[in-house]
Amino acid sequence: MSMPDYDTGCYDQDHAPQVTVHRLPRAWQRINTVRKQQGVSLRKVARHLHTDVRTLRHEEDETTDLPLSRLYEWQKVLEVPISELLIDSEAPLSSPVQDRARLVRIMKTVGAILEKTKDPAVKRMAQNLTDMLVEMMPELKEVGAWHSVGQRRTLDEMGRIVERTFSEEVFRNVP
Repeated sequence: MSMPDYDTGCYDQDHAPQVTVHRLPRAWQRINTVRKQQGVSLRKVARHLHTDVRTLRHEEDETTDLPLSRLYEWQKVLEVPISELLIDSEAPLSSPVQDRARLVRIMKTVGAILEKTKDPAVKRMAQNLTDMLVEMMPELKEVGAWHSVGQRRTLDEMGRIVERTFSEEVFRNVP
């Protein structure tokens, strides 16, 4: 007596059809969403975590199951509670974290206005707004302006290129 032909066409020793279950990857964390809402670049995270951007992009994938120790490292860089990085539900970020992200974006915009304007009245208003924002949230003092083209870096942000030294002899052979 033969068994009926099922869609899978495969049978185990007990003649039961073998079914392959394809599960969709589970979302574990929302680092990417939080990072973008906080206005933090991947380059900045890479500098703080001493990791390349390619690895960070993989870690930001919500289906990447990161160890708790790595989540804590991300949490320190993004300056949010660890619970904000984990997916517990489809609920939005908590109100304090959303408010902080909004203030950071406003501060970046005010910084850009301060950098670009030549009008003294606009500069004065932008400076007053900066002072009020820093009064509300002192850590905003460290927030820089939006980058208009490329990424501008301060001397302390230059990274590994500054650490690398060349002998003077290398420059003598340049025509």
